Amino acid sequence: MTKDHVLKMLIQSDSYLSGETVSQELGITRAAVNAAVKSLRADGYIIDSVTNRGYKLMNRPDILCEGAIASCLPENRMETVCFLKEVDSTNDYLRKLAYQGAPQGQVVISDHQTNGKGRQGRSFDSPSDAGIYFSYLFRPTTVPADTAEITAWSAVAVQNSIRSVCGFESEIKWINDLVVGDKKLCGILTELAVEAESGQVQFVIIGVGINCNELTEDFSEDIQDRATSLFLQTGNRIDRNALAAELVQNFDQMISHWPDEHDWYLEQYCRWCSTTGRMIRIIKGNETETAFAERVNNSFGLVVKLADGSMKVLNSGEVTTRNA
Repeated sequence: MTKDHVLKMLIQSDSYLSGETVSQELGITRAAVNAAVKSLRADGYIIDSVTNRGYKLMNRPDILCEGAIASCLPENRMETVCFLKEVDSTNDYLRKLAYQGAPQGQVVISDHQTNGKGRQGRSFDSPSDAGIYFSYLFRPTTVPADTAEITAWSAVAVQNSIRSVCGFESEIKWINDLVVGDKKLCGILTELAVEAESGQVQFVIIGVGINCNELTEDFSEDIQDRATSLFLQTGNRIDRNALAAELVQNFDQMISHWPDEHDWYLEQYCRWCSTTGRMIRIIKGNETETAFAERVNNSFGLVVKLADGSMKVLNSGEVTTRNA
């Protein structure tokens, strides 16, 4: 914790920081400050030190950490942001916090998942030192039928975050994947708990996994032809800490807009949705059905025309444009 606090101060300072200043502000000894600086240097941070002037951060490695995320957010917002270097699943960890009474807006962020979760019970590749694995707790007053809409809004929030930090726009494959062509850049998994008596949603956990700085060989062989990263698309290393902080802010904004800004989120979603106007395959277990994706309706359902000419609205499920 001391190291994270010292790092935050170094990142936020444009000039040299004296050890005495850091010591007084954090309420720690000068020896603790020196130990934190040594530990940061061991991690790869380049910190200059000058007698009678103090310390200055000159360069930093691509390390996702609490201190660097905190440097991008208001101090009180970090009270409900939990950073874990490694976790089995950010969604599973956040679910435990939710049942313990964690407030709306509680966030869990990790550098590595050992059991990342995808849709339909699949795993989500979560290599360390490359991506962002992020879960957000939402406690809306709603019914389970609205979950698809929450998922679609979340895709817009992620797209806005990436565009703000990286200047890059991907596409949204209905209903919740961010893609470039037919390659997946980001997955979103929405899970919910429902009260049995009322049928109302108790809470929603929105899980986001973004491929940031992966090289092709960082993905497992079976998905290398179907996955991409922001680095592979832009040629630039992504500041994962800035992007993680931007996700927090965009999701905070999203829940403050729920449900009144429906039309704006629908407009943005339709603008980026790459599924409409294309032949798709609807996947139902081991069976598939070919259809033409006509449009996204007012409830974020996908209106499709089946092979027999009949129309159908998909409100959940999985579709693909590959080999359609």
